[in-house]
Amino acid sequence: MYWRHEMTFRILICTVAFLSASSAIADPTKIDFWNTQRKGANQQNAQHRPEWYVAAGELGLDYVRILPDALPAEGRDFLIGNADNFETINETDLSLLIKALDEAERNRIKVVLTMVSLPGARWKQLNNDQDDARLWKDKKYHLQAFEFWRQLAARLKTHPAIVAYNPLNEPHPDKAFGFDAPDEKFAQWFKRIQNTPADLNQFNREMVKAIRSVDPDTPIILDGWFYASPRAFEYNRPVDDDKVLYAFHNPGPWQMVTYRVNQGRYAYPDRVPKSWNGPTESWTIDRLAREMHAVQQFSEQYNIPAHRIIASEFWYDRRLEGAAAYMADLIEIYNQRDWHWAFYAYRGTGTWTGLDYEIAPGQKMGWRYWQAIEQGKDPEPLKPRGPNPLWEILQRQFERK
Repeated sequence: MYWRHEMTFRILICTVAFLSASSAIADPTKIDFWNTQRKGANQQNAQHRPEWYVAAGELGLDYVRILPDALPAEGRDFLIGNADNFETINETDLSLLIKALDEAERNRIKVVLTMVSLPGARWKQLNNDQDDARLWKDKKYHLQAFEFWRQLAARLKTHPAIVAYNPLNEPHPDKAFGFDAPDEKFAQWFKRIQNTPADLNQFNREMVKAIRSVDPDTPIILDGWFYASPRAFEYNRPVDDDKVLYAFHNPGPWQMVTYRVNQGRYAYPDRVPKSWNGPTESWTIDRLAREMHAVQQFSEQYNIPAHRIIASEFWYDRRLEGAAAYMADLIEIYNQRDWHWAFYAYRGTGTWTGLDYEIAPGQKMGWRYWQAIEQGKDPEPLKPRGPNPLWEILQRQFERK
């Protein structure tokens, strides 16, 4: 009988060893998540709040696009340690991020992890409001950025909440070299900078290779030129990887959707600015869709299926006229094309409430809210969230069947 016990023991050991090895392998079926249209929201909060994930789960989000750079960092930059010279992932920061991922999974929400900072490209809000363009001028920062993501992907590839990595939010080497729009001058410059540090397409290709060296399975979402502008998609190039999605951000005129710039001058669809400070015109939903024509052309030219296109940010300040019409029309455009999307943002923390759509468009914060802020208390419970026509446009999209 001894040999039977010994054989059973050996089989048990082999089984445990196999399971342990399997747990270190990423899930090859993660891409299946993106084979049907997904609807989500962005989160860019300065604190980890477990209750956020409970509420998001109750809402019915398919996924959340987490931009973690605002979370409290042990070093200068969250996860990176110091964007001036990356060496290794900060373990304290990573532990906090994993807590957030665990909460997401507990509440049946998948996660797209998006970095706003990379080595040589510190987030402007954490850089004295100065744009950091070193990444696009010195390839040593490319190498550090690739190493950062190799380390991060190796640590997160088995987490069940993760369904995509988005290596860099809204890259803009174009701006670093003086361009505001994808015009003819930019087109000429674009030809000259191939294979230089400013070549975003090359950076994206090499980034995918770096991540794939440690994680062959987790989907990767790539942002393009001019802050992931849909109008600049003709300058994007696809990557030879069938688990890559291509992202664009808010297509509407920035000066229309942004409260501090609009100042009551513009409103969708009847007063849309034709230029920065120029006259206005009326738009239809078809005219709005034309802003994404280059995305459609990219998809057709390179045979990119609809389920590999993602509108990963769109917004319109709730306090501005036209917000409801704009959000409704964009959602209709995305749904008609079967593109994934995520609105910006769901239940943002802090004093900036313009993109908190659960707060009615005309609702202002009460005196107790401002008193709590003055006293250093948590103002979140005092935000007057509730049903309103603008929020209902979004809420209806997440009703789980």
